[in-house]
Amino acid sequence: MDVNKILSADILDIIFDGKNKEYGAYDLRKTYNHRITYALIATFLICFSIYLISIVATNFKKDTKNEIIVQDVSLEDMKKQEKKPDIPPPPPPPKQEPPKVEITKFTPPKIVKDEEVKEPPPEVTKLEETKIGTINQEGAKDDGIVAPAVESKGTGVVEAPKQEEDYDKVFTSVQIEAEFPGGKEAWKKYLERNLNSSLPSEQGAPAGKYTVMVNFLVDKNGNISDVQADPSPYGTREEAIRVIKKGPGWKPAVQNGRNVAYRARQAITFVVSEE
Repeated sequence: MDVNKILSADILDIIFDGKNKEYGAYDLRKTYNHRITYALIATFLICFSIYLISIVATNFKKDTKNEIIVQDVSLEDMKKQEKKPDIPPPPPPPKQEPPKVEITKFTPPKIVKDEEVKEPPPEVTKLEETKIGTINQEGAKDDGIVAPAVESKGTGVVEAPKQEEDYDKVFTSVQIEAEFPGGKEAWKKYLERNLNSSLPSEQGAPAGKYTVMVNFLVDKNGNISDVQADPSPYGTREEAIRVIKKGPGWKPAVQNGRNVAYRARQAITFVVSEE
């Protein structure tokens, strides 16, 4: 390269002076600044596009109304005991008639004329084999028959033997159900405040209702355990179990004046609706 051109020449021209500039390295270095500029612009456009998409998605979620419906606030029994039909009392025994005994009519003797006698007195030998009465009656000979004993009339109701209640079992029907501290309204507010109502929409659930059936054990001391739930989509089953497990102790159920273990049942509905 001429000395006069060195001062005005580009550094690349000086480096590649006398070399093959068509090989590619010269062109790469020559266009380096342009490529960096294009790359920065493309990166900015991609980041800006992602930002716009996130804003649109957030606005879409804001248009989705999430709600929690606590159904069956009054706790239901898992199994309703079937009413047993009343057992009819046994029929009374047939009434037995006492055996008839032969009776011979005998009237006090009265002295009258023979032609006035209407009914002759019975023979003495016959009176030894029969009962003496005011009428004549055919029947069995008087062999010392004893009249049947008079039985006292009962009520006709046979009582079943009383069974002792097992207070160590888990009850599903009790006289006083287990209760959340503060009553049913407090239980409803606890679920509405602690359940994540937007969980189904965050999991991509379409508009609709998603009900979870939960049952759990309240022991004699009011402690909650063995929380179970039927299958439910979009994480609603796990969310219902989580909230009930972390809740406070309950007032235990009562049967015949004793605290007993009780299995409670609750329906929780997650509602996703578009505004």
